[in-house]
Amino acid sequence: MKEKPVAVLDSGIGGLPYLAWLKDHLKDETLVYLADRKNFPYGEKTAQEVIRAVLEATRALVERCDPKLLVVACNTASVVALEPLRATFSFPIVGVVPAVKTAAGLTRSGRIGVLATRQTIEGPYLNDLIGRYCQGQTVIGFAAPDLVDIVEEDYLRPDPHRRAEVLKHWSDELSHSAVDTVVLACTHFLHVEDELKKVLPSGALLVDSRDGVGRRTRDVLESIGGLAERRSGPDRLYCTAPKTATAGEMADLERKYRYFAQKFALDFGGVWVL
Repeated sequence: MKEKPVAVLDSGIGGLPYLAWLKDHLKDETLVYLADRKNFPYGEKTAQEVIRAVLEATRALVERCDPKLLVVACNTASVVALEPLRATFSFPIVGVVPAVKTAAGLTRSGRIGVLATRQTIEGPYLNDLIGRYCQGQTVIGFAAPDLVDIVEEDYLRPDPHRRAEVLKHWSDELSHSAVDTVVLACTHFLHVEDELKKVLPSGALLVDSRDGVGRRTRDVLESIGGLAERRSGPDRLYCTAPKTATAGEMADLERKYRYFAQKFALDFGGVWVL
C-alpha cells in the first residue's frame, strides 16, 4: 500500500500548487494529478453537477491509478462533494477548506475578503466557517470566475490587456471594500498570487490553505501507515475530455496540459476520455 500514489484532483490546473507542496515536502511519495477538464469549471456548476463530476473523476483515478489517498485540491469540490466521496470510497480523502480561520487571526482591521467561485460564495459551508471563526469581524465574499478563466486559459493564448484588466478590477474591488486580509478560496488563484500582491494595497495579506492541506495529508498517511519509503515511479499529470471532443480539441488539450506538466516537473500521462 505504501507504494501506491497520492492522487490530486481539480477541474483544471488550480491544484498544481498543492501538488508542488507535496513534491517539496513528501519527496518519497509518487504523485498523480488529474485535471478534470471535461467538467471545468466546477465553480459555476450546481452542487449536484459538481458531485457527479467529482465522483466520475475519482472512479477514473481508482480504475487507472489505484491511489492510497486523494487530495481534492479544489475549494468548490471540497465544499460540496467531500461527504459523497467519503461515502463512496474507502481510502482517505483530504479536502481544501477556505483559510477563514487563519485570516481571522491575522486581520488587523477586522475586515476580511474572500475571493472564491460562485458555488463557494453562495453555499452554506463558507457561512458556517465565518460564523464559527469570525465573530465581530466583517467578511465580504467575492465570486471571481474571471480570475479562474485567466489562469486556466491565458498561459497558452495570453491576452495581456485582459489579464491586466481583470487584475485591476479585483484590485479596485478589494481596495474599495477596505479589507486588509484576503482569503484565496479557489486554488486557481494561487497562480496569480504574486500579481495580486503587486496590485493590492500595501500591507494587505493573502492567505491560503496549502500548508494546512499538505500537513494534513502527511498526518493522514502517517496515521494509516501509508508514508512511502521510496518512490515507485514518476509523478504524472492527466486530464479528462468528453466523448464528444473532436480530434482538434483533443490535440489542444494534450498540448496545453503537456505544457503544465513540464512547468511543474511532471510526466504527461495523456487524456482520459470519460
